[in-house]
Amino acid sequence: RESVCVRASCVSCTPALAISPVTCFFAILALLVFVLQSSRMSHQVLRHASRARAAMRTVMRVPAARCVATHAATSSFQYQDLETEVTTSPKTKPTENLGFGKHFTDHMLTIRHNATDGWGSPQIKPFANFSMPPGCSALHYAIQCFEGMKAFRGDDGQVRLFRPEHNYRRLAKSFARLTLPPFDQQEFHKCLTMLLRVDEAWVPTGRGLSLYIRPTGISTDPSLGVSPPSSSMLYVIMSPVAGYYSSKPQPVKLFADTEHVRAWPGGTGDAKLGANYAPGILPQLQAKAKGCDQILWLFGPEHHLTEVGTMNLFFDWTNEQGKRELCTAPLDGTILEGVTRQSVIDLAEQEGIVVSQKFVGMKDIVSALNDGRLHEMFGSGTAASISPVREILYNGDVLDIPCGESGGPLATHIKTTLDDIQYGAIPHEWAPILE
Repeated sequence: RESVCVRASCVSCTPALAISPVTCFFAILALLVFVLQSSRMSHQVLRHASRARAAMRTVMRVPAARCVATHAATSSFQYQDLETEVTTSPKTKPTENLGFGKHFTDHMLTIRHNATDGWGSPQIKPFANFSMPPGCSALHYAIQCFEGMKAFRGDDGQVRLFRPEHNYRRLAKSFARLTLPPFDQQEFHKCLTMLLRVDEAWVPTGRGLSLYIRPTGISTDPSLGVSPPSSSMLYVIMSPVAGYYSSKPQPVKLFADTEHVRAWPGGTGDAKLGANYAPGILPQLQAKAKGCDQILWLFGPEHHLTEVGTMNLFFDWTNEQGKRELCTAPLDGTILEGVTRQSVIDLAEQEGIVVSQKFVGMKDIVSALNDGRLHEMFGSGTAASISPVREILYNGDVLDIPCGESGGPLATHIKTTLDDIQYGAIPHEWAPILE
């Protein structure tokens, strides 16, 4: 009933601290009730917190599971899902005047992809036109890449591919450069092999003839936004072809272009993009007007030799140190890593020829030519194989490159060896028989 001082050290209040037993009992009872109620509330809070944590874990698991499923869906298409529809109206196969890329086989391979479902089932179906929205980003922003490879009917009648794994690897590199979706290269090889089986009769017979295979990747995204495509397609068409230039290798005359540039550091010269080829059409026409067959692409103030037309370039010379070597431009990001280029390097090195991958300027070429140190020059590529060079038009001067009627001795030897491998006269791991 009297106020109690809470200061235990207060001597003046000590008498007031004397509390009756009844009051103490009720005080302790009230304290116990308070503790019990607090305990129940704590358990409820803990239960609610536990439920909240469990719910949060459940919520967090949903996106994680979806992420895994999406990744699995987009990882690659599978050969086992391949669907095949054989045409009921086969075309008449051309027997002459094949040209290059003017006739197409009965069937094509298509594989579609979208960001939601990933890769769809591969489909082999009759060759037909595509329907494409006018706003497709492939049309507006050149989100498109391709490959060039060949199947050969050998002297023994067997069909062979030539180092296809190099094409698949380069195609995957081009896909990545354009933010197109990745794919399993082995699964793609199986699908392409089946397409070849279906249209195997289209592979022409005879040296110099082949079935040109054009894998292509495009965006099918119907959007004008400059962004990674939400939908795309990988497809393959095939065409029986003769030689790129003529039925017989003819040494070519090059126009050394000091105005236009094919590729530059930090660009896309090392990827096989359609956007790299269209800008070369006008310079090619200008070269034709000057009486030349192809462009010799130069770069930088030293006029470094890079590529020729759509091919890699090689030249056999004795350098200023008196060392004979086969030279080609290095893979510095501006040069396309050609399959034939690598094959030329491999064959030359196997025969003990020194191969140097370095840039050489036109001044050095002119000097070597005047000193009799330039022995021959040629281009290499899938379409033309080996293309010897006979002349270069450079700054108004015509440079006569040592060359026989159909190429120098090294170019001729390399082309003969490549032909023998591709047509099965020389059994080789580079040219596997169609499975």
